[in-house]
Amino acid sequence: MFKSVVPVNSNRHQGKKIRPISSFAFAGELHFASIMAHEFQRAASTYPIVFIEDTEADEFRPVVLLGLEPGKNLFVDADGKWNASYIPAIIRRYPFALARTAEEGVFSICIDEESNLIDDSEGLPLFDADGKPAEAMENVKRYLSELQQMEAFTKAFCAELKQLNMFTPLNMRVRDGNAVRNVTGLYALNEERLGNLSDQRFLEMRKKGYLPLIYGHLTSLAQIERLVMLKEGRTTGAVDNSQPV
Repeated sequence: MFKSVVPVNSNRHQGKKIRPISSFAFAGELHFASIMAHEFQRAASTYPIVFIEDTEADEFRPVVLLGLEPGKNLFVDADGKWNASYIPAIIRRYPFALARTAEEGVFSICIDEESNLIDDSEGLPLFDADGKPAEAMENVKRYLSELQQMEAFTKAFCAELKQLNMFTPLNMRVRDGNAVRNVTGLYALNEERLGNLSDQRFLEMRKKGYLPLIYGHLTSLAQIERLVMLKEGRTTGAVDNSQPV
């Protein structure tokens, strides 16, 4: 989705304007997207919420499945329209992103310079005539700051689940015509291990606000069938979803 990401600054982007998103074609090849904890409730009604493992960072992170195979977002049609009531925040923030700096805990606002949302004539200015951030940039800064705060909460949530050995591979076998394809690399929470938690640990997770996230994730797995139905609009397919204990 991001092609040429650079830090936003007044010297480089003076006179640049940002247009509102009118087409989601830029996300047409995403088959999953990262989400934050505060998105679980709304996302669960549309997308399967699963987890992927970041081996370099030694952590798990939640994502919503947008398709059953790489390169195909089943929620973006040929006209660039997003056909769902909720759009993940990481998509809505495009073409902006946060990047870590050399200073601990400090992030830089970046922008994808190859995005067609950046224009010299149409849209809202990023900077005013004096080179100070315009209202559009202040809104972006506020939005990204809120997401950053939620990312910290989401990381803590996933770290505790990892510590409790809650993640289990979610193996899906997708039938595509006469062929069968395995969808691997995805994880779900193990309900049996969840049920075996001590009362004290379960209460601690409730106090931390983790239980709604857990149940939202487990409930959302039924949305895998929605992906199958969307895929069937193009090809015949079915899915077998199994979670080993």
